[in-house]
Amino acid sequence: MAKTNKVNAIWLRNMAFEAELDGHRLVMDAAAEFGGRDLGPRPKPFMLLALAGCTGMDVVSLLKKMRVEFEAFSVEVEGELSEERPIRYTKMHVIYSFKGRDLPLEKLEKAVKMSEEQLCGVGAVYRKCMEVTSEIRVSN
Repeated sequence: MAKTNKVNAIWLRNMAFEAELDGHRLVMDAAAEFGGRDLGPRPKPFMLLALAGCTGMDVVSLLKKMRVEFEAFSVEVEGELSEERPIRYTKMHVIYSFKGRDLPLEKLEKAVKMSEEQLCGVGAVYRKCMEVTSEIRVSN
């Protein structure tokens, strides 16, 4: 039998929903202009966050195995939205930013490529329905 994940979002009031995910409480809501009270983030940006977390964890794990030490690392994901309804992401761009001395670019590139092409399930799904691009930035 296939492995599954399941979430349940329970309506609180107005436009707010609460869910529990991996034992963590999460509230989503709309802005006041859309009938919400801004009690939590909007649902759509969670798609960007899911990609950032998925690929970021892959890259950290791979670089650890490659014995690459860095001072700081962040993953920024920019999502381009359609103008027509349903409003959806039409393109995502991932920026991998590393900080450290003498970081081996070839190993950073290898880790990112492995995440993007073999490991990150979130990115694999997104690439089926939109363009996903990336870049690596390194600073000392």
